[in-house]
Amino acid sequence: MDRNELRLYLNRLLAADCFQDYCPNGLQVEGRRQINRLATGVTASLALLEAALAWGADAILVHHGFFWKNEALPITGWKYRRLRLLLAHDINLFAYHLPLDAHRDLGNNAQLGELLGWFVDGRFGANELGWLATLPAPVTLDAMAAHVAHRLGRQPLALGDAHHKVRRVAWCTGAAQGLFNDAIEAGADLYLSGEISEATTHLSRECGVAYLAAGHHATERYGVQALGAHLASTFEIEHCFIDIDNPV
Repeated sequence: MDRNELRLYLNRLLAADCFQDYCPNGLQVEGRRQINRLATGVTASLALLEAALAWGADAILVHHGFFWKNEALPITGWKYRRLRLLLAHDINLFAYHLPLDAHRDLGNNAQLGELLGWFVDGRFGANELGWLATLPAPVTLDAMAAHVAHRLGRQPLALGDAHHKVRRVAWCTGAAQGLFNDAIEAGADLYLSGEISEATTHLSRECGVAYLAAGHHATERYGVQALGAHLASTFEIEHCFIDIDNPV
């Protein structure tokens, strides 16, 4: 398909213009006009770019791209090596950050909720990035942590009493520990995100709301996969998800 056709389709689908983000959303690096093979991944690291090149990708679509706010501007070092590879091989780089988190069907939060068996019945926070669900029956924090570990393939860090009863769950993937207080105010018994901060422990203890830090990468693998599969079926292009392991 045509590169510009894909760019316009993605911008509309993900409502990219509706978000004030920390990076530009959309086509970040222009490559060849015709796209037949699309590789997806979480972060546009050199390892991902090299793997996509080896697969023969015409375009790469990621959640974490380039040109972040407050990032140093000179194109040197690691930034130069990444950009050089893309430009030398005429490969397009598309990146969608908050728009991919928020999408009601293909987004990271939607896909994580589906993976965990949580049916969303509420949203909260800026851009409604936080999601809420009510479980059919209460479960303990210990049982919930085991469920998350099984589904994500990694053990989450759990804050709270292991026997704490959880019925109302809230979540937001990635580095969304800053939404913890919003989740508490929304009535959550437990909040799940990817990362955790020092202050999170005290807030959890003082408010009696459990917290699961399940990994930034681990919680954000699913939106970009769903988006890639959607594009492949809609436009009949080849799609390959490349998972570069990250313990954070």
